[in-house]
Amino acid sequence: MEVPILYTFSFIFLIQFSVLSGTEASSRNGFTVDLIPRDSPLSPSYNPSETRFDRLQKAFRRSVALAQNFRANGVSTNAVESSVIANRGSYLMNISLGTPPVKMLGIADTGSDLIWRQCQPCVDCYKQVEPIFDPSKSETYKTLKCDGKACGYLGAQATCGANQTCGYSYSYGDGSHTYGDLAIDTLKVGTATVPKVIFGCGHDNAGSFDENGSGLIGLGGGPLSMISQLRPLIGQRFSYCLVPIFTDATVASKMNFGRKGIVSGAGVVKTSIAERDPKTFFYLTLESMSVGSKKLAYKGFVKSPLEATDEGNIIIDSGTTLTLLPGDFYSTLESSVAEAIGGNPVEDPNRNFGLCYSSIEGLTIPNITVHFSGGDVVLKPLNTFVQVQENLFCFSMIPAPDLAIYGNLAQMNFLVGYDLNTRKVSFKPTDCTKN
Repeated sequence: MEVPILYTFSFIFLIQFSVLSGTEASSRNGFTVDLIPRDSPLSPSYNPSETRFDRLQKAFRRSVALAQNFRANGVSTNAVESSVIANRGSYLMNISLGTPPVKMLGIADTGSDLIWRQCQPCVDCYKQVEPIFDPSKSETYKTLKCDGKACGYLGAQATCGANQTCGYSYSYGDGSHTYGDLAIDTLKVGTATVPKVIFGCGHDNAGSFDENGSGLIGLGGGPLSMISQLRPLIGQRFSYCLVPIFTDATVASKMNFGRKGIVSGAGVVKTSIAERDPKTFFYLTLESMSVGSKKLAYKGFVKSPLEATDEGNIIIDSGTTLTLLPGDFYSTLESSVAEAIGGNPVEDPNRNFGLCYSSIEGLTIPNITVHFSGGDVVLKPLNTFVQVQENLFCFSMIPAPDLAIYGNLAQMNFLVGYDLNTRKVSFKPTDCTKN
């Protein structure tokens, strides 16, 4: 049986637009981006001295840190944002800001909204490979005022300077932070140019940020995210197809926008995106999971904002590697999986995983069916078990104290589509190496 050996699910977006003639053509034709593993030889973050398992452990540590640090309360955007780890490594994305355009290679994060980049003058900036953006050299840069609508979107993370310039203040759960001015400038992605895009110009940025990146690109559901600000281009539709990276590291995953982001045809399963706060996240409703034919009712967190009986009790996130589940439900699920497999489990020396085997040869790993409201998604062994080091294969779901996340290992070899007009997420089993 084949399970994935990963580089990690952190990628660089290489924008490849269709020939566009403005906003209307962009919306009509859509565009596609390549997703390149952050730690693969194609990435500027690639470290040739690391083994494939070293790179894989980084992705696991980010998921474990997220599980430990996240303290969602379902009400305060500030409380949620401040608990997210700053360099959880979802993706890297190439865009440009300014006139003339200045390249920005940023962490692309589906778990946050604001686009921000390091800016001159620096009070305190972390080391980055690319030159730091100097807004005084951009013809289209303009700071925003405290009484403006955009500043209001920041909520408790907004600050106001003596000259009534709107500022932002983000602190992350791992101690990292970024402070600066809220501004507008011209955004360029591929051949498309979008004026007056709102972003944070960070003058004080420190912590665990990657020197190969120059900021963060929010791809969440809130009003300041790149997804929301590109609405005229993409019609609120996008999709992605994540390649199981255990063979050829040069095969890229794909992300599609606009009409190209529509998921249709045989085998499509749809579930609703629930309305919850904060709007940053995409919430689905998990009703139960089946191990083979054994169905397990989903049990949520005790005294948690994401209760099992509520709509929107799990977040779907392409940037988190592992799937995070409530502890009690995870224990039941793990026991059922172990019972179905049999064999002799072994302990993970890094203590990241609860169920591991020294070999899966000769073992029968059952399919796991995820019963979302309105549709069932069948996960194959490549979605649920991963080789984490030599002679160690582990179940890729872990317990979390406060937050349920449907991670990207569970999304491999599915075309996953988001339609924010109909508020639906679609899953279509797909060979993503051929998509």
